Amino acid sequence: MRHYPAFLKLDGRQVLLLGSGEVAARKAEPLRRAGAIIRQANAFSPDLLDGIVLALGADAPEAELHALSEAAQARGIPVNIVDRPELCSFISPAIIARDDITVAISTGGAAPVLARMIRQNIEALLPPLIGRVAALGARFQAAIRARLPTLPARRAFLEQAFTGAPAELALAGRQEEAEAAFAAMLAASDQKPAGMVHLVGAGPGAADLLTLRALRLLGEADVIVHDRLIGDAVLDMARRDAERIFVGKARANHCMKQQDINALLIRLAREGKRVVRLKGGDPFVFGRGGEEAAALARAGVPHTVVPGVTAALACAAQAGIPLTLRGVARSLTFVTGHTQDGRLDLDFAALARPGQTLAVYMGVVTLPALREGLVAAGLPADTPAAMIERGGTPQQRVLRGSLATVAIEAPEWASGGPALLLLGEAVALTAGERALAYAA
Repeated sequence: MRHYPAFLKLDGRQVLLLGSGEVAARKAEPLRRAGAIIRQANAFSPDLLDGIVLALGADAPEAELHALSEAAQARGIPVNIVDRPELCSFISPAIIARDDITVAISTGGAAPVLARMIRQNIEALLPPLIGRVAALGARFQAAIRARLPTLPARRAFLEQAFTGAPAELALAGRQEEAEAAFAAMLAASDQKPAGMVHLVGAGPGAADLLTLRALRLLGEADVIVHDRLIGDAVLDMARRDAERIFVGKARANHCMKQQDINALLIRLAREGKRVVRLKGGDPFVFGRGGEEAAALARAGVPHTVVPGVTAALACAAQAGIPLTLRGVARSLTFVTGHTQDGRLDLDFAALARPGQTLAVYMGVVTLPALREGLVAAGLPADTPAAMIERGGTPQQRVLRGSLATVAIEAPEWASGGPALLLLGEAVALTAGERALAYAA
């Protein structure tokens, strides 16, 4: 280790910044955020170092930078000259700041660009509100010491709190609930820790379409409760020793009834488990996530909802179909093709209105009834249509045509994977036609 890392307290203290320009401005911003009083100059003189605790140089003549470095080091004042490690007594790292959490990355001045690349990778892993979790520890610091007098006990408790319900509620921006959960966990610190359930959208099935939050939770979960639409590529992102419970449901073939799934989630959480309920697409778009969230709330189980890329967005993007388009489709409607009491309980008159795109989920089996209802309500049978199977994955297939032709061909064409029907004038436009529509 060529340099000893340290974080300096600069609040209300004077820092010299020699030089002006874009680089100097970038250096000044984090100094101001740290509360430093910046003394800025374009030319160096020794008296500028009086009362200074830190000095930086950027965008100044070479002779001035050399003079600053020599004089600062002679006085024992830490000095950094941008991109000149031989003139520095300390290295200015690449910084990630999340409220009270600061991460600094240094390559010892050898490769600043690499340090910035590493910072970007770490930033992608750190939740934006991770500082709220640190604030919980600060808020309850005195109470923790009073309740848990020994260091091992405090450390064990904080590990549970920072990976449990208090942390997850804070990361979701629910700070009051997070503080209440933290206080409850501290009060019951001699008991089994409380669990938590996350209703997580896995997107259409491609692992690289998971959100960063979903990826993080998969890596922390004790139990993964998943449905049939979750493929191995997504499950491989989970912690290797996490228990996996399959609760898949297909049309008229339920591995587990919904009320049993609700009870399972509640039981696992009450056992102190961190549970990810992994659902294809988005939990709140035809995924019955609302029912599960309501059941968890009634049982008093802490839970969060993590949105996912829903099928309509993934299918349309990969097929190159715009869901809305100026002058062609002004609205987008999500519809379920499932029946209610043996029939399609849909407002066909509203769905047949022009100027919109329809995204019909789970509609292969009921496609004939859907076609009949829409045509009877006035939607032309030659309305452009696309049936998309396994959308958003490398196995995506598309059957294009009209409402009439797709309704005839889809049952034999479908291979049993999740399928979505897109209907509307925008579905048929070529790339050139879309460009003309946007230019209009």
